[in-house]
Amino acid sequence: MPTESLERAARLSGRRVLSRGMSANLVPLEAFLDLPDQARLLGLDLGTKTIGLALSDVERQIATPLETIKRVKFGLDAAALLKIAAKYEVAGLVIGLPLNMDGSEGPRVQSTRAFIRNLAPLTSLPIVFWDERLSTLAVTRTLLDADASRAKRAEVVDKMAAAYILQGALDRLLRMAPPEQDD
Repeated sequence: MPTESLERAARLSGRRVLSRGMSANLVPLEAFLDLPDQARLLGLDLGTKTIGLALSDVERQIATPLETIKRVKFGLDAAALLKIAAKYEVAGLVIGLPLNMDGSEGPRVQSTRAFIRNLAPLTSLPIVFWDERLSTLAVTRTLLDADASRAKRAEVVDKMAAAYILQGALDRLLRMAPPEQDD
């Protein structure tokens, strides 16, 4: 399908095409305001060896670390993610985007985009990228302050980073939501 047709289809569906070759599943964060009530979001911190996962509550206010998946190969990683998304009735995915400190995109961003480019056709879930700069550092400092051992930090840092990423998106969504009307 030509790029113009993809962009037109995205506009008609209320979604935007973020870059050439990316899926229409990629939506701006504002699109999550239209998700059904009582629907969870799944946060992902993609690493080279692991994928940290975090889950929101159904009101989409609190992110909780869920688990860490050891990466094997794309097909198995995607199957594990989609199984978890189905189990928790997830309505959307928030993916940490590891931008460089100056905002530029390096090899880790390219790897993340490639993973999502391959995952998106396998699901109808809307997907949002969220800036994850300093997430692992913030989580590591918190764990150090809590006097967590090196082994404990290694065990939980990825899923806690996913929770940090997801919480950032949830906080932004709460600020974007229109105020509730009293009847």
